[in-house]
Amino acid sequence: MNPSLTFKAGVHDVLPTVFGYIGVGLAFGIVAHTSHLSLLVVAGLSFIVYAGSAQFIITSMLLLHDPLSAIFISTFLVNSRMILMSTSLAQYFRHESLTRNLLIGSLVTDETFALAMNKQNKTNGKLSFAWQSAANVVAYLVWGIATIVGAVLGGLITNPERFGFDFALTAMFIGLVYLQLISDRHLGLSLQLMVMLFVALIYYFMIGIMSQNFALLVATVTGCLFGMEMKKCR
Repeated sequence: MNPSLTFKAGVHDVLPTVFGYIGVGLAFGIVAHTSHLSLLVVAGLSFIVYAGSAQFIITSMLLLHDPLSAIFISTFLVNSRMILMSTSLAQYFRHESLTRNLLIGSLVTDETFALAMNKQNKTNGKLSFAWQSAANVVAYLVWGIATIVGAVLGGLITNPERFGFDFALTAMFIGLVYLQLISDRHLGLSLQLMVMLFVALIYYFMIGIMSQNFALLVATVTGCLFGMEMKKCR
């Protein structure tokens, strides 16, 4: 990853990440097909909802015939972390118009956010609209196409869990965490590991008194505050 912030550089930087999108996208398409969702519904979920973990949850809830209200609330809670990510990312685009900020925010994902954080480590804390848009759009298109291809291939695979497709999303997040740990020299490995442990502990205790999604949100916010205080003490 070089310091360039052009559109072309954004496409180049996001390419290694899209292999994860392809794997998870194919997995979602196959799982959705085996859950009896039509190709049109799969495409709609991918290009409108555009949220990997939420799409898996929506698929399972549709299969169980859960009410739409429960599906909407669950999707919002699962994706509520994007509020924190977009707020963090917005500081790099204060000079851009509201329209451009909305375009960036509407397509940002866990992966493109992590990529942006890694990128700003190489550019002295700077990002550009062209670079971020390239990363977002390429990821968006690859995800959508991969899920549709997966849905088409789903007719050939009757038991996706047998091939570990249900673990694809988890595997990609582990890879992203690893990249963050080795690339951010400013924070340091020890501080990052300490914050990760703190978040894991908070989540572990909170999950016993509230839903998983609320516990995740509480652990994330608390982890941010803990990280800020620990950084001041360094």
